Amino acid sequence: MKKLGLLCLCLSQLLISAEVEVTADKFFADEKKQISIFEGHVVVIKEGDKLTAKKVVIEFDEKKQPLRYIATGDAKGNLTMNQKKYYGEAEKMTYEPTKSLYTLEKKAFLHEIETDKKVYGDFIRANQNTGQYEVDGKGAGPVKFIFKVEDKKQ
Repeated sequence: MKKLGLLCLCLSQLLISAEVEVTADKFFADEKKQISIFEGHVVVIKEGDKLTAKKVVIEFDEKKQPLRYIATGDAKGNLTMNQKKYYGEAEKMTYEPTKSLYTLEKKAFLHEIETDKKVYGDFIRANQNTGQYEVDGKGAGPVKFIFKVEDKKQ
C-alpha cells in the first residue's frame, strides 16, 4: 500500500481537545524510547494546521502526550500561531506543544498570510506564548524581513 493511513491509539490521546491524524508510507514505534517515527510522504493534520515532510518523529512523555514533533526533509506547514495564519518551510521544523514553540532550521522561511510579512533565515524561532520571534542567518547569509508599508501621501 503506497500510503499507510495511521491514526494510532497513542496519537488519539495526544491532545484532549484536538485530534491529530498522521499518514505516511512507513510507521515505527518504540514504547521504551517513547517515540513514533513516520517516513515517506508524511502528512500531519491537527485542526486547521497541516505539516508535510519526508520524515516526522514524535517524542512522547510518560503520559503519552507529545513533547516534540520533529519534521525533516522538505518540511512545510500551514500553521496557526496567536490566532494568525502562517506558512513555513525549512529543512527541519520542530514544534514543542508544551512550550508553544516552533523552530525552523536551515533555509527557513516564515510567512504571515494576513499581513504578508515574510522572514527568511537559517534559523527561525517563534514562541506563541510570548509572541517573540528570533531569526538568525547562522553565517549562511543575511536575515531578510519583508513587509508592506502604506504610503499616505496627500
